[in-house]
Parts: sequence; structure tokens; C-alpha cells
Amino acid sequence: MDYAELTTEQVLKRDIPWETYMTTKLITGTCLQLLRRYDKRSESYRAQLLDDDGPAYVRVFVNILRDISKVETVEYIIALIDEMLTGNWFMQERSCKILALIVSARPRTDGSVPNGEACKTKRTSASIDDVIKSLVEWLCAQLKNPSHPSRGVPIAVSCLATLLKESWVRSLFVKSDGVKLLTPLITPASTQQSIQLLYETCLCVWLLSYYDAAVDFLATTRAVPRLVDVVKSSTKEKVVRVVIFTLKNLLPNGTFGAQMVDLGLPQIVQSLKTQAWSDEDLLDVLDQLEEGLKDNIKQLSSFDKYKQEVLLGHLDWSPMHKDPVFWRENITNFEENNFQILRVLVTILDTSSDPRALAVACHDISQFIQHHPAGRGIVNDLKAKQRVMKLMNHESSEVSKNALLCAQRLFLGAKYASFMQA
Repeated sequence: MDYAELTTEQVLKRDIPWETYMTTKLITGTCLQLLRRYDKRSESYRAQLLDDDGPAYVRVFVNILRDISKVETVEYIIALIDEMLTGNWFMQERSCKILALIVSARPRTDGSVPNGEACKTKRTSASIDDVIKSLVEWLCAQLKNPSHPSRGVPIAVSCLATLLKESWVRSLFVKSDGVKLLTPLITPASTQQSIQLLYETCLCVWLLSYYDAAVDFLATTRAVPRLVDVVKSSTKEKVVRVVIFTLKNLLPNGTFGAQMVDLGLPQIVQSLKTQAWSDEDLLDVLDQLEEGLKDNIKQLSSFDKYKQEVLLGHLDWSPMHKDPVFWRENITNFEENNFQILRVLVTILDTSSDPRALAVACHDISQFIQHHPAGRGIVNDLKAKQRVMKLMNHESSEVSKNALLCAQRLFLGAKYASFMQA
């Protein structure tokens, strides 16, 4: 039969000579007893066995995958594991825990075996990888649409915290679009159960921070702002520790450094350093993170900082917004990427509900009109006029005042609007 056509049901019809394996000391008498109790039994009975003796069955499965090279037997064990994931929730919950432990305990080999069955071992290894791939996809599905309302997400995150220790599993997880499913779970927690979920979620992100493809994906999410929010409010040392270690790993990559500075992480780190922590490694990493942030601040130009603030949508009255020198020296930088920053400012007028962000966006658009030779025409081309006029009636006086100034410059030009303002 073509092995590619084998199904789980066909493989499980095999009779495996467990007694012979015990006679040849490939498995122990205890293993034989456990296998006899489990093999060829009903789903409900096997589920109860896993609940009663889950760790013991993990050891049995790991030992067989490690010590027995006969392809038919290895495939049989893989089929047993694969079948677990198609059972009811009770079975799925226990089986994915067992699979995660099997992966973490799985021996690393070079693909050769004493009896010269290298080609079969390669195919067996591929079969195991297929099962793990299915497991990762199943865990991602639980994060997206959990089978169990309260336990689906926690069990998936818990298993991922074990599985993502393996670099090849990180790759599978990223390819399964799993990174974006973790990010919403990074949120301050208060109950013991939610704190554990938060900790294991952050542990997953920390493990992913060692994988470049995952780091690139994290850059497209709100992972860093969420991590900063967590570390700012959390009092649980293990949560603070894993978040700080994650931020330290992310700091040298891409725009993360500027993002962390804009989010006020340097001040948060200073505050954390004054607290009493039992973990000396945490104190060392806080020092390293503080120095890294200082270096990052030195390297960032004022426009880099401004750009990050706008792209994140975290607009506030930092000094550069009202500094005439900043606008004169950096006005041509606004032309980068087809006026990307200006376009984002105009978008903020539509999408933000934060009065401060709306006020600053109106102010900055008016500054662009004032300092850029073609500013008025460019802003009009971006259809900002109606958006600005709408904000002139905003309930916040800060917003309406800056919207009025922006509208004046749009209608009258920079020179006359500045005269009226004076």
C-alpha cells in the first residue's frame, strides 16, 4: 500500500506486538500494562485514563518514539496521538497537553539509526512533524474560535508556552498566522486565573522574540504598547519579569526602540528599579533595558520620534509640536513616502476618539500649511477641509480651537491666518 494513502483508521487496525517489545526490553512491564489498558479501548475510557495517568502515558509515548525504530509501530503511536485531537473536548484538552510534552521531550537525532533504516526514519520523522503541524493549527483555531468557552484559550496558550520552546514550532506558528491571535490576550489582569493566562501569553511572546520572522510580525501589531501597559500596571513579579525580558529582546529590532521611548518606557523602567524584586536577573535586565533605551534616545532624530508618535496614534503636546525650529528644519521630511505622515494625521481626524489626539492633529496640519510652500494645496487634495470643519463644533474646546486655526489656514492661507491669530 502507498504510505501516503494510509489513514489513521487503517493504521490503528494493526496489532502491535507489545509483549515482544517487553521481552526484548524495548519497553518495561509497566509500559506494557499501560498500553494494554489503553490500546483498542473506547474513546471515553481512554479519556479517563489520560485524566488519571496523563504523565505516565507521556513517558510511554516518548519512550516508544525514542527507542523503537520500526516504522509500523511509530506510525501506530502517531495515529493514537492524532486520533486524540478529533475526540470530544475532554479528550482534546488532555491530548494537546500530552502532545506538547512529547514535543518538549522529543530526542534530537541526526536521522540515522543502528539498524540502517535511515530512509524510514526520515519518513517517520515527517509523520511526527505532520501531527505537530496539525496540533499547532488546532491550537490557533482554539485561539480564534475556542471549542470550550472558558478553557479553550487557556489550554491553547498553555500548550503553546511549551511548544514554542522549539524553533521549528515557532516557524509553524508564524505560518499559521498565530502571532496576531496572541496580541489581544496581552492585557492587564487581576484574578489569579487571568494572571496565569497573561503570564503564559507573555511567555509565548518572549519565546517568539527569538525568531526573526515572528519579530517582524510583532512589529505590525500592538504587542509593544500592550506589553508596556501590562508592565506598568502589574505587581506580579513573574509577569513583570517575562515582559521586561521580552522588551529587552525586541529593543534592537526595527522601530521598537522609538516606540518604547514614545510609550514612556524609560520612566517606567526607572520606577521598576526602585521596587524590591527577589529575582536578581530581573534587576540586571532592567539595567540593560535602561541603557539600551538611553542609547536609542540618543540615536533618534526629533523627526524619528515625531514619526513614531504619529504612526502609533499617540499624539500629545510634546515640545516638538510647538517648536518653530522643528517645523522649519523638518518640513521637507513630510514629503517622504508620498506624504505618509500627513496622510496619517488626516486619517486621525476621522478615526480617533481622543480629544488630545484630534487637537494635536489639527495643530500639526495647520503647521504643515504654514511651513510648506505648497501646504495648503496638498492638504486640500487630501480632502481634509470637511473633516477639520466638522471638528470646529467639537465639545472639547482644545479640539475646536485648533480646528478653527487649521480651517483659517486652509481657507485664507498661512500668511493671513497667522495675522488673524495674532
